[in-house]
Amino acid sequence: MAPTPQQRRAARHQLGGGPDAPAARRGPSGGRKKPITVEAIIGTAFGIVESEGYEALTMRRLATALETGPSSLYAHVVNKEDLDELLIGRLCAEIDLPEPDPAAWRQQITSVCAQLRDQYLRYPGISQATFAAAPSNLDILRITEGMLAILLAGGVEPQAAAWGIDALSLYVNAYSLEVSLVNRRLAGSDDAWVVGRDELMRRFAALPETFPHTKRHAAELTAGTSHDRFDFTLGLMIDGLPRAAR
Repeated sequence: MAPTPQQRRAARHQLGGGPDAPAARRGPSGGRKKPITVEAIIGTAFGIVESEGYEALTMRRLATALETGPSSLYAHVVNKEDLDELLIGRLCAEIDLPEPDPAAWRQQITSVCAQLRDQYLRYPGISQATFAAAPSNLDILRITEGMLAILLAGGVEPQAAAWGIDALSLYVNAYSLEVSLVNRRLAGSDDAWVVGRDELMRRFAALPETFPHTKRHAAELTAGTSHDRFDFTLGLMIDGLPRAAR
C-alpha cells in the first residue's frame, strides 16, 4: 500500500526527505504529462508566488498550473499548511550557517537574518507562510538550531537566546512582508499610497503646529533606505539581549 500524505510528511520530518512516488498521467489527447511529485509541486508553487504573489497560491491555482485536480495534490501534500512548510523549508535549506564564533557572533546572527530576508523577498509575500506556524520541517529547525548556537556562543543567556530567536524571526518575517506589500503597490496601477521621501517631507512640513516634533525632525523620520532601518532594528534587538556574566 502506498504511503499516505501524512506518512510522507512524517518521513520528511524524521529524515529530511520522504517517499515521493511519481504518478504517471495521461492528458485528454493521450499524450503523457509530467508526473506529479513533491518536487514538481514545490517548483510550480514557487513559480506562482514569484510571478503572482503569495496570495495567488491556492491548492486550486496550483492544481490548474500542474494540469490536474486538487485531489491529485493531496496524494503528496497534506494541505496548504503542509505546502507552506515545504516552501519555507526549501528557502531555509539555502541559508549558510557559519560555525559559531564568540568574537563575531553579532555579525553572524545579522548575516543569517539578512539571508532569510533576501530569500523571502525573492517570492513576494511568502513570509506570510511563517506566521502562526509551529515548525517541524528539519530545514526550518536547522535555522533555529544554528541561530541558537550563535547566540549561545556569544554568551547570551539561554532563555534570552530562545526568545531572541523568536523576536528576530518575527521581525524578519514582518519586514519582508511589508517590503513585498510596498513593491506590489508600486507595481500596481494606483501607486498613490506609496510616496517618496520628498513627498513625505512636504506632507510633514504642512502639518499644523500641534505636531512640532514631527515637523522639526522630518529629515530624521524619513532618512535611510528600508535596509538601513532593517540593520538598525536588528542591531537594537541583538545588543539588547542579556548576556551571561563572564
